[in-house]
Amino acid sequence: MEKVLTGNQSVSWGAMRARAQVIAAYPITPQTTIIEELASLVSDGKLDARFIKVESEHSALAACIGAEQAGARSFTATSAQGLALMHELIHWASLARLPIVMADVNRAMAPGWTIWTDQNDSLSERDTGWLQFYCESNQEVLDTVLLAYKIGERIKLPVMLILDAFFLSHTAEAVNIPEPEEADAFLPPYEGDLIVDVENPRAFGGMAGVDYYQEFRYMQQEAMLEGLKVVEEVGKEFGERFGRHYGLIEPYRCEDAEAIIVTSGTVTSTARDVIDEWRDRGESVGLLKMRTLRPFPIDLVRETLRGVPKVGVIDRNICPGFGGIWAQEIKAAMYDVDQADRPDIYGFIAGLGGRDVTPITVNEVLEKTLHPEKIEKHLNWIALKA
Repeated sequence: MEKVLTGNQSVSWGAMRARAQVIAAYPITPQTTIIEELASLVSDGKLDARFIKVESEHSALAACIGAEQAGARSFTATSAQGLALMHELIHWASLARLPIVMADVNRAMAPGWTIWTDQNDSLSERDTGWLQFYCESNQEVLDTVLLAYKIGERIKLPVMLILDAFFLSHTAEAVNIPEPEEADAFLPPYEGDLIVDVENPRAFGGMAGVDYYQEFRYMQQEAMLEGLKVVEEVGKEFGERFGRHYGLIEPYRCEDAEAIIVTSGTVTSTARDVIDEWRDRGESVGLLKMRTLRPFPIDLVRETLRGVPKVGVIDRNICPGFGGIWAQEIKAAMYDVDQADRPDIYGFIAGLGGRDVTPITVNEVLEKTLHPEKIEKHLNWIALKA
């Protein structure tokens, strides 16, 4: 079926088609309409789930942890300061190997107080052991909810799917929604094995001494690395069933490119149109969409960017004191490539706090990447007001 949905409604309908069994909810703009829609779906009898109203985001994730350890498929959503409040339990969920799915509607961190988008909230959690998927469209948002459960439950790690505030969360477009039986065929009921069971008692979250803790981290890392393969496999299966394929990255017109720009989230849609305009003028430029931050697809990034003379990375975030976070990741991935095949990589900061990243912005990034004589290689600010 096809329905006009906002990005937030797409999250909710994805959770419904995934048959989430426990939903823990605490509202924060611009996430609020996700849980409002889920509350309506539960109230109307369209989703058979326990809807838990809690007193904070910390409690929301705690409820999901408890539900998951009891064997239930759980879901929550948040933004910005709410995600920061969850931080302690974000670590807990990952090292406990609980495949919780959470939507983060990217919102810039305060102060100044803001409800508009950038990626610093989710990127602040990049080292917590959650998979992270950055979505470009409302269709990708809905599909990623289903993908997230299947991937997370297979490798036993939690998953964060991320969408831009307002550019997706409150903007409507036509979305294809799998029928319930189609979604069920793709995503069977959850059967957890590391769960509370009176017939098979276990201890959870006990003290881990020096003889064991490092091995827990090793297993978490190995699960992440397995995720590189699983993301591709599950994305391929999804494509065969529904005609929409999702991998770790999405190269666009990169085959003979003299310059490639790297994007994530909704900036990608704008950049894709700009790339087409440059190609129509005979310019050899391309686009690399980063869909997955963790696990980071090092080999695929190297394969795409090896031998390309110049690469510009657009970061809708900032690591104060260093630079753009995606640019850091791309540079680290390319470090071991032979110098003759290693591109010059230029970092660009744009769109913080919800500022538009327009075709003019992307054109400026391309111009400066191709003609970098007057810019810094490490960090460049775009559309910065004097």
